[in-house]
Amino acid sequence: MSTPALFTDPAAWQARCLAARREGLRLALVPTMGSLHAGHASLLREARRRADAGGRRGLAVASIFVNPTQFGPGEDLARYPRDLEGDLATCGQAGIDLVLAPGDPAQVFPPDHQSWVTVERVSQGLCGASRPGHFRGVATVVAKLLNLTRPDVAIFGEKDWQQLAVLRAMVRDLAFGVEVVGMPIVREADGLALSSRNAYLSAEERGRALALSRALFEARDAVAGGAREAAPLLARARARLEAAGARVDYVEVVDPLALTPVARAEPGAVLLLAALVGRTRLIDNLVLP
Repeated sequence: MSTPALFTDPAAWQARCLAARREGLRLALVPTMGSLHAGHASLLREARRRADAGGRRGLAVASIFVNPTQFGPGEDLARYPRDLEGDLATCGQAGIDLVLAPGDPAQVFPPDHQSWVTVERVSQGLCGASRPGHFRGVATVVAKLLNLTRPDVAIFGEKDWQQLAVLRAMVRDLAFGVEVVGMPIVREADGLALSSRNAYLSAEERGRALALSRALFEARDAVAGGAREAAPLLARARARLEAAGARVDYVEVVDPLALTPVARAEPGAVLLLAALVGRTRLIDNLVLP
């Protein structure tokens, strides 16, 4: 394991990445908000693999930045878990070469910042309805990271399915020239999807949070058995969440690209869930067979 080089100044980071591009190195970027877990580690390892895919060792790089512009009023910005020392160790174990971790949000969003990226259709509904302005903040910070880094490939997790759709649309529509890769959800042995916000859960709440993955797995099994109508699938998933005491935000079966609700769970449709367990908002999803 080697310790990645740490950059706190975005301008210095940009200069280093541009120098690497001039050297003909392939760059793979993983944008994160830190508090890294095994799910993030899978993205970091994929970045290492893809950086080296050109036949010579490239640069696998990651950013760690708790982006204030994607948090709404009353959300968990102040208490969002932060562990830079542990995150750097995780990055080093995965073979990451460089880490950008701005020490002050004003280095990324100075007081005179006035430019925003809005992706219209796929950001509507689902988390976009529950968290107004969230995806504008996500798209803007990722656009800035892509401009600072100019990677060949950027890697994200599929747990934030709508976020991934938003970023794919942004990269396509604005011709960023970067390949966007989605990586599968990593789960605990009992099925709970890994999330930095799991740290908020008490032992009792964690047990109740299993309702999300169990609702998904029950729907998967029902579809595999021939049940394709979305309405009863949604009703059963909602009932499973409510029986666990979770406050349901949404339960939807959607087209995987357009994210529009569908009446039948045809192969490749995605079941998306969001619910509050205690004070913690959790999301999960599953591509249906």
